[in-house]
Amino acid sequence: MPAYFNRVYLNSVGSFLPGPAINNEEMDAYVGSVNAQSSRIKRRILAENGIISRHYGINQEGQTKFSSTDMAVHAIEKTLSPLNIEINDIPFLSSATVGADLAAPGFANLIHGQLRAAPMQTMSFQGICASGVAAMKAAAQVVELQEFHRAVAVATEFPSRLFKASRFQKIEGNLDFDSHFLRWMLSDGSGAVCFEDQPNATGISLKLNWIHLKSFSGDYPTCMQIGAPWSQPQKSYLDYDSLEQAEKDGAFLLRQDIRLLPNLFDVGVSEFMNLVLANEIQPQEIDHFLCHYSSERFSDVIKTLLDKAGLTIPPEKWYSNLKTRGNTGAASIFIMLDEFLKTHELKGGEKILCFIPESGRFTVSFILFEVINNAQISKTTTRPNPVRKPVENLLLQLGQVWHQYRSDVFRSELAHRIFNGTITVDDYQKWMENWIPQVREGSLWMRTAISNLSAPFQEIQELIHKHAGEEQFDFNILYSDYKQAGGSKALDDLQRNSGGEALNDYMYKKAKSQDPLGLLGGIFIIEGTGQKIIPTLLPFLKKHLNLQMNVFKFLEYHGENDVHHLQRWTHAVELALMIEPKSADDILKTAQEVANLYKKQWELVL
Repeated sequence: MPAYFNRVYLNSVGSFLPGPAINNEEMDAYVGSVNAQSSRIKRRILAENGIISRHYGINQEGQTKFSSTDMAVHAIEKTLSPLNIEINDIPFLSSATVGADLAAPGFANLIHGQLRAAPMQTMSFQGICASGVAAMKAAAQVVELQEFHRAVAVATEFPSRLFKASRFQKIEGNLDFDSHFLRWMLSDGSGAVCFEDQPNATGISLKLNWIHLKSFSGDYPTCMQIGAPWSQPQKSYLDYDSLEQAEKDGAFLLRQDIRLLPNLFDVGVSEFMNLVLANEIQPQEIDHFLCHYSSERFSDVIKTLLDKAGLTIPPEKWYSNLKTRGNTGAASIFIMLDEFLKTHELKGGEKILCFIPESGRFTVSFILFEVINNAQISKTTTRPNPVRKPVENLLLQLGQVWHQYRSDVFRSELAHRIFNGTITVDDYQKWMENWIPQVREGSLWMRTAISNLSAPFQEIQELIHKHAGEEQFDFNILYSDYKQAGGSKALDDLQRNSGGEALNDYMYKKAKSQDPLGLLGGIFIIEGTGQKIIPTLLPFLKKHLNLQMNVFKFLEYHGENDVHHLQRWTHAVELALMIEPKSADDILKTAQEVANLYKKQWELVL
């Protein structure tokens, strides 16, 4: 749950953008297209991300105009100026960046030194987008704990130095899409905030209510990285005989695995749902939503997911400066806050929710501010628990179950081997041997359930019947994949592990009960596995297994063709709750049990 604050106020924010705005046509003069391929990628990426201008800290000759430290100093000075305080009045400084000007010492110490400020406490956070939130949290906590009455957090990014064409021309071998992707996304800039234990005497302040920051690095492989060649992610640039050779091998390319990227938004929405269930966020109470995302295309993904969960924040409440500033990583939320406050007339009591996902190894963060006007501090009142429709409440609770299940699966030994490239053909065969019998039985227990649904649930019968009919022969596709991958066992000789047996027994037991509406919860977990988990694993299976592409037909089929199943399932749940409201408890309980049993099956494959 979030870290709560009772006496912390954001009283000033400032930002610094190096040089004039650079439009899309001018980009090549700074970072440069490497070849015809990079030019094509550039056009494609810019068409998707919606960015029309950005700022660079280098000139057209590739020379640094403003260092990362310079930009941080300028942002801090702009933050302190409206407060009429000097740098020596700052007892605490925290900083965030992907990479400072030097590998050591810490970035905050470099900034402190360049400011020539009096002794202070410093903290440096190295990371990507969410590291800026970590720096904010550290600064806010020292104020909340009354260690200091004032603290500053600053974040700076300077990726253009990594994107100069001269660096790419040194790479030996072909450059793939992932190595080009971020060149047309990221921009330079810096932002800073000043937290104090009292609001501004005049004008507005933002009272910090809470910060929520959570890493999911244990669930997913690295999605964005620098410091290792993409072909050998375990090999550090420090393991090379020379830095020159490391650069030739691509170890200093800032790369994004776009295959994994959609999972970040699933994680973000799931965590958002958790905060809604905990009554930390109520969408109808949010007046402004500052969302950090790297592409206009991804913003649509976020909105769609929120809409499905019944948690949509209206588009008119959204704010982003992506189009004109680009993605400035850890500094993005600072720069966004600065421009938002300068362009919006806010009223006391308004609530501002910030959402900052990070794609490095998946971290999500949320910040909730409340507007305080002219030092009129609103009294915190206990909010009543919201009254939700039964379907909305059930979907939120099922979202929690799914969130935990997905995390458990991705931390299993099988998923770990798939992600890190140690999976073998034998491992793949064992997985299929466990899975084929389960898929074979799926339509059978669904038909058993149909026969035990009474007349009022006829429409649900028809929906499940259609679902069972679509999937009754899917096991043949999976068995064919298994044989193509070298599997030798006869179909009838394949056996589930104890987790799979327990899952199968449980589904049949539920199906044989009167009006087994709870099975809708089990279908939710099973279908979600095919639609969300398998598509995430599939690219890594293809990459790491020396097998023909025709051995993955089942995995491809379910990822591409089962999207409509979710809509059908949602309709069935709505019907169930409309006819029998008490079925919500059974649906939730069944989803929990199936998630636990399915997790066990994953864990026992190897």
